[in-house]
Amino acid sequence: MKLSEVDRSKLAPMMKHYVEMKDNYKDVLLFYRLGDFYEMFFEDAVTVSHELELTLTGRAAGLEERVPMCGVPYHAVNVYIDKLIKKGYKVAICEQMEDPKTAKGIVKRDITEVISSGTVTSESSLNEKENNFIGNIYDFDYMYVISYSDITTGEYYIEKLDHDKDKVLSEVISLGLKEVICNSKLDPYIINILKSQYKLTVTITDKLYELDNYSYLYNNFDVNYQIAIKHLLYYLVVEQRRNLSHIRLVIEKKQDNYLKMDVHTKRNLELTESLRLKERQYSLLWLMDNTKTAMGGRKLKQWIENPIIDKDILNQRYDIIDKLLNEFLLSDELRKYLYEVYDLERLCGRISLGNANARDLVQLKNSLRVLPNIKEILTKINFYKQIETLDSLYELLNNSLNETPPIGLKEGYLIKDGYNSELEELKSLRSGGKNFISKFELEEKERTGIKNLKIGFNKVFGYFIEVSKSNLNLITPEMGYIRKQTIANGERFITPLLKEKEDLILTSEEKIIELEYNLFIEIRDKVKEYIPNLQEISKVISEIDVIQSFAFISEKYNYVRPTLNNKHEIKVIDSRHPVVENTLK
Repeated sequence: MKLSEVDRSKLAPMMKHYVEMKDNYKDVLLFYRLGDFYEMFFEDAVTVSHELELTLTGRAAGLEERVPMCGVPYHAVNVYIDKLIKKGYKVAICEQMEDPKTAKGIVKRDITEVISSGTVTSESSLNEKENNFIGNIYDFDYMYVISYSDITTGEYYIEKLDHDKDKVLSEVISLGLKEVICNSKLDPYIINILKSQYKLTVTITDKLYELDNYSYLYNNFDVNYQIAIKHLLYYLVVEQRRNLSHIRLVIEKKQDNYLKMDVHTKRNLELTESLRLKERQYSLLWLMDNTKTAMGGRKLKQWIENPIIDKDILNQRYDIIDKLLNEFLLSDELRKYLYEVYDLERLCGRISLGNANARDLVQLKNSLRVLPNIKEILTKINFYKQIETLDSLYELLNNSLNETPPIGLKEGYLIKDGYNSELEELKSLRSGGKNFISKFELEEKERTGIKNLKIGFNKVFGYFIEVSKSNLNLITPEMGYIRKQTIANGERFITPLLKEKEDLILTSEEKIIELEYNLFIEIRDKVKEYIPNLQEISKVISEIDVIQSFAFISEKYNYVRPTLNNKHEIKVIDSRHPVVENTLK
């Protein structure tokens, strides 16, 4: 059954809403939240069931026959989405916007995000030492403008190119874009090459983002750059429903600042992957990467692919390498502290996008803990940049969050004891109720004379008294036991007192979970205020991490400092090929 063939007037209310949502996302797989599952219907169900090898079932929808349906559990949805994204699909998440328990009529639902290869945020889909860039090509007839962003790190770059098909293709592939947005003027030849030869997800649209809330990203650029930035913004903000408040100012990439190399040169030099195996191993990056952080790993890859040609900057870096080689104890300490820093850039991205959980914030706290030590070392080696330590943010996270919180935000156990007085009162109430249950079990064993009587709990029946078959004769009407359920080995009962305490315990449990969730959201929102500071810190951390990696391999392989000149001369004495040398060993 195809959606286009359905008489919509006969559809049930829920299915009508699904169809309305699907009308706006025709080329996207729609994951529609129903309770504990995300369901797909009609052609989407057929596609997903085939691609993920799921069972295709049916659902009554007001029509004469059942509509095709398949589904995946909400708690494991990322696994299924990752597989679909890798196969080149886009996925729209239609989420429940209110609690089904309190909703009147049909639960309100809306699209919360659209996920594609260039906007994946789940850690399982990302390479921690590579950027995940989504970009656009805007054809102005006489030139191309390319802008590209990694929404997981907040980076955004822009550059202009001559109106040359081969050059623009080379640059897109060289940048490693995962997804490309094009305006309709772009030559179909370029689009076909990107799709067929490089298997990139390509979207064609001419729409521009016209609201002013992101104008700070493009106000300082000329009209052409503004158009290109607005073009990509429309796709990310409107079509993909992304919050980009963590995006840094757009950086113009000027070709004159870097050594010019086309994609073929980079590949033949095997800078970041080997020519034969197309893998990182046995490339220059493989040899040089002794970074301790994910941020440093990504920065090293950027530096290798875009070698800077500014003599002053290069000598500045060489000076720090010299200091680290001379101060080897400080260098070892620095490496130890850097190892304890988590991926601050992507933590900022998840916080801004609203995906960060309590474990993410604990990772942030643990990273902040070692910043004073790193700052002290940077001062001692006279590093050209310094970092803030954000002591107040560290105190907030240290005082508020449990050290080992659960992954989910609706399970409780997020917030430390003593952080919130209202939460402490509820915990005390819950603790008193659970103490009552333990005491009640002992008292009932004494009162009934049944030694193996036990108090149990499940989500369907709540708390109950379980008595084995052999002891049922000891239960008398005077005891006030009310039969609740018959099981294979006996009977389950409740009493009015047990029911009263059950309501107290479960109500306090629900209130605790809700309050902890609300407190966590408050904390996460407070952390958002520090994102610009954290991004600056991550920039410094990434640079010192790359430079310490250079120092480490210089000592390990006995590399020497080059002397730079302006005479267009290269003199190499007793040269060694670093990769060949180490591969032969």
